Amino acid sequence: MFRATLRRYAAPGFWTRTNQEFQRQAKFTINLEALTITTIPQPLLDFEEPQTATWMKMMTDQTVGGFSEAKLTQMPADAASDTPAHVRFHGNISTKLPHDRPDVMKTGYAAFRNHDRGRTLFGELFWNIEPYSYLALRVKSDGRRYFVNIQTDSIVESDIHQHKLLTKRHKGADGPNSPAEWETVLIRFHDFVRTNQGFITEPQSEMLRQKIKSFGIGLIDREPGAFDLSVSAMWATNLNERGQLDGRTGWQEGDQGSARLSEVTVEAMRQKAEERRAMPDWDEKVKRDTMSDYDKEKRRAT
Repeated sequence: MFRATLRRYAAPGFWTRTNQEFQRQAKFTINLEALTITTIPQPLLDFEEPQTATWMKMMTDQTVGGFSEAKLTQMPADAASDTPAHVRFHGNISTKLPHDRPDVMKTGYAAFRNHDRGRTLFGELFWNIEPYSYLALRVKSDGRRYFVNIQTDSIVESDIHQHKLLTKRHKGADGPNSPAEWETVLIRFHDFVRTNQGFITEPQSEMLRQKIKSFGIGLIDREPGAFDLSVSAMWATNLNERGQLDGRTGWQEGDQGSARLSEVTVEAMRQKAEERRAMPDWDEKVKRDTMSDYDKEKRRAT
C-alpha cells in the first residue's frame, strides 16, 4: 500500500496539479464565489494551446472491429482569415460490419474526449461547473449531427450526459455552396440528457456538475462518408447569447466567442453601442450620458 502511495506522489505533474487545485479552492473560499453569479468564464478545453490536443482520447468503432476512421489534428492560427488555432476532428464513417464478429450489430461512430485529469492530495481531480449555466463551444461545422458528451463521477460509470451540437453557420446552412463559418454554440447544462450505451436512461437525474470527469464530442449519425468539425475552445459561462445574465436586463461585458476574451469584449461593446444609437427618441445628451466605454475610448482616440 505504501509503495503505491509513493508512486502516486512521484507521478509526473502530481504536485503541480495539487498546487493548482489548492490555489483554485483558496480563491473560491476567499472570494465566496458560490454566493454570487460570476460573469467570468471558466476555461475547460482550450485548443489554441497545442498541448491540449495531446490530452485527448480518440474512440471509434474499430474497438469492436469496425472500419470508421478519425483523427484529431492541431491547426495553426491564420490572422489573414481571422482563424484561431484549433483542432480538426475529421475522418470517415463506415457502417460496414466486421466479418468475424457476429455479435456486433452496429458500427459507424467516432468520438473524442479528454483523458482523466489525474490526482492531487485532495483526491481525484474534477471540474466543478456548478456556478455556471451554459457550456460554450467555439466551432466550425460541416453540418453533420454531432453530440456533445459530458461524463461525471457517476455511480454508473458508463452514464453520459448528451446534447446535440446545434449550429447555425455550418457548411450548407445558407445554400448548397455556402462555406462553414466560426460560431459560438451555447448549451444549457440543464438541457443535457443522461444516456447509457446510446439509450436515454429513466428516470432522468440532475447532472453532478461538481464532479465533471470529461468533455467531448461524438458523431453517431451512422451516415457513411467524410466528416470535419473544427473546435477552438470549450468553456463554462453564465452569459447568454446576448452577453447578459439570464433574467437581468443590465449589459454585461464578457465572453462572446472565445475563451480568450480581449477581442470578443470589444466586439460585444461595439454591438451594444450600435443598438443604443439605433434606439428612437434619444437626444444627444442621453446618448452622451449613457455612452459605452467603447464609444468613450473611440472618442478620446479621435
